[in-house]
Amino acid sequence: MDSSSFAQRLAISGAMPRLSVGMAKTVDIGFLAPLSGQVESWGLPGLHGCRIWERWLNQAGGLLIDGRRYPIRIHAHDCGDGPDAARDGAKRLVQENDIKLMMMLGGDSFAAVADFLGDRRILTSTLLPSDLSPDTPYLIAPSEVHPIYVVTGVDWLARTRPGLKSVAMCAQTDGMGLPSLATYRAAFKAAGIGVAKEVQYPAEGGDVAAIVQPMLDANTDILCWCTSYTPMVHAMTEYAYAQGYTGQILSCTLDHYAALVEKTSRDFMEGMVFQFPDFDDPALREKAFFFNQPNLFYEEYNSRYPGSWSAVSWEYAAILDIWHAAVEKAGTVNPVSVLAAMKQLGHVTHAFGPAEWWGRDIFGINNALVGDWPVVTVQQGKARIVEFGSVPAWLAAHSELLKAEMLDLGQMWQQRLKRSGVALELGARTLGS
Repeated sequence: MDSSSFAQRLAISGAMPRLSVGMAKTVDIGFLAPLSGQVESWGLPGLHGCRIWERWLNQAGGLLIDGRRYPIRIHAHDCGDGPDAARDGAKRLVQENDIKLMMMLGGDSFAAVADFLGDRRILTSTLLPSDLSPDTPYLIAPSEVHPIYVVTGVDWLARTRPGLKSVAMCAQTDGMGLPSLATYRAAFKAAGIGVAKEVQYPAEGGDVAAIVQPMLDANTDILCWCTSYTPMVHAMTEYAYAQGYTGQILSCTLDHYAALVEKTSRDFMEGMVFQFPDFDDPALREKAFFFNQPNLFYEEYNSRYPGSWSAVSWEYAAILDIWHAAVEKAGTVNPVSVLAAMKQLGHVTHAFGPAEWWGRDIFGINNALVGDWPVVTVQQGKARIVEFGSVPAWLAAHSELLKAEMLDLGQMWQQRLKRSGVALELGARTLGS
């Protein structure tokens, strides 16, 4: 991608005479993600971030295609927690609008609509590269590479706190939790940290005491929540606090962490490790970033949607930024051409710097962007980046470990396609088929 971000191009365009919108017709984008339920914090805040991006782009004149400008319109549908809502939402969005990009959280909701969207060749984004397979050539993971980036948090802990030698961890048994569990297993093995206890619980949640107490009884150095949903992360953290736990806690996300600091204490939360920074973090000021000034995005977001910042508040907007650059390079919104342009952009700026297309070894297709990812800790009640870990470097050294754990939990692409009834011998779809 051009090293200049959308925010930088926007700043330049603001100083130039604006082109009028070439046509009244809009370019339609679908947003199919949980806007309610226990996974709301990974959907609704992302829509808020997209609304800011949509407004900024349209104020600048719209999407430039072949010398003409078109306004963007984002159509949202709540897919809730179940596959039926996802199927209904996909059909509604596609049948009522000329969708050129469908943005999804992914996981079980994507599995429910994969064939519907794939048959119509609709370019679709997911935050979960574990959704990828050779049978989904129009599915991309250009922003978040969950759960692959969690290896950076484990690696940082192992290097900075070498005395930590054992972990107890838990995960829900769904398309979000199981790939995360497999990746954490691989990361702990690579770091030489023994897994003393592992608890798997239902996707809808479970009895917190029944989950956490056996982990505490294992008397380990680390408690790891993997990628548990926000309500469970809060409930389990509060339970550990109430039981007098004083060791290290590790979690993929820590949405609304300030509330946890208030309910527990600053001392208890000090040093908790997770993977998602606030955008006023000083470390982002010097980082090659998809937004020229992430702190301004953070300020506007919190002004318009106070109290809702989460792990995904910026991620869907980051996808839009990459898609926007590819559209203007291709000179069309045709999904096949846009996808080809994405792959041919050359230097691609991922959310936290340079990135590369990856995924064939684990997911059967190079449709995920991997690069550096931040390691974040709670310091005096505030999230702060302590390091940008290299996901590609970890994969170069330990991808076989990751593959083995994905296989063990049935998360490799071949296993997922077999469960879905796809005849692998018939071959995967291709862009031209």
